[in-house]
Amino acid sequence: MRPAIARIWRGRTRTADADAYARYLYDAGIKPLEETALAVELFREDGPEETEFVTISYWESIEAMARFAGKKPRRIHHLARDPEFLVAMPEGVQILRIVASAGRFDADR
Repeated sequence: MRPAIARIWRGRTRTADADAYARYLYDAGIKPLEETALAVELFREDGPEETEFVTISYWESIEAMARFAGKKPRRIHHLARDPEFLVAMPEGVQILRIVASAGRFDADR
């Protein structure tokens, strides 16, 4: 099944907390998405003082995404420890319709 929708979340931590947050985000945020989304990716960009994390989950439809995210799919379901780690609490997510996709890669390599 090919994804039609990408749901993008962004959050920033202090760089000193980035490794701990990465482990927490994976366990509490990514693992549940692995069970429901078609695919999920976690990105990280380290800066001198802050680190940005970006999560992109892929869905076959808005309806499928809403089954996971609820009736308001742009609403963020903050993780329990997000206030401890995040510099600012994100207020929403970006939802994009995928209009073109090409290429092949194996993320496990």
